[in-house]
Amino acid sequence: MANGLEADVVTFNQAPDVDFLVKNGGLVAANWREKFPNGASPYTTTTIFLVRKGNPKGIKDWDDLAKPGIKVIVPNPKTSGNGRYTYLAAWGYALRKTGSEDGAREFVRKLFANVPVLDGGGRGATTTFTQRDTGDVLVTFENEAAGIGAEFGADKFEVVYPNLSIEAEPSVAVVDKYVDKHGTRKLAEAYLNFLYTPEGQAIIAKHNLRPRDETVLKANAAKFPQVETFTVEKQFGGWDKVQKQHFADGGIYDQIAVGQ
Repeated sequence: MANGLEADVVTFNQAPDVDFLVKNGGLVAANWREKFPNGASPYTTTTIFLVRKGNPKGIKDWDDLAKPGIKVIVPNPKTSGNGRYTYLAAWGYALRKTGSEDGAREFVRKLFANVPVLDGGGRGATTTFTQRDTGDVLVTFENEAAGIGAEFGADKFEVVYPNLSIEAEPSVAVVDKYVDKHGTRKLAEAYLNFLYTPEGQAIIAKHNLRPRDETVLKANAAKFPQVETFTVEKQFGGWDKVQKQHFADGGIYDQIAVGQ
């Protein structure tokens, strides 16, 4: 969109993608998080494991992904939001378990040593796991797992929920430059506000994303098992800090990848 596609609204699985539109061309207002509830995030999802039917490798939690002989499929954290969430979920888990940054680094190093191929995005990783039959476990978003089951057959895979995971908070924003150009600001704002209504939240739940509305979430409890989660903001101090520390060129992820 930054290259010319004139969208009136955007939604991304991580806030830095919206911030990119703020910094590049001023397409979105700098205070976009304040425009809608929950920091302009009307729903959430979480990182889970998708294993082959019967879970032949007995994968139950993050520790299993770092064991020798386990092949883990995950997209590249340098190019994929899904991959970054996976990396941070593993780091947060290990940080809690070991109590140290060094322990987290070593755990994530072991996990990524088990990744046979780093696809550029979530779709590529899904193809590698489901159609190329590569890997023992695909680490992906909860809503993606439901879609994979529908597309390739629920009888082929099982979802495993780790004891601790990360809460992904997809962001929405009005693209100010284009709604003003198109004269669609009221319609665009009305659409995004609708996502927060009970009706909108029910539609969100139908599509396997976790609604913010507690009543709607409770009504869909069978679809969304309880799992302890942490957020990028509370665990890591926000995306700006994470980007500089972990994913910038020469950052911790690069250091881990070079050392493999």
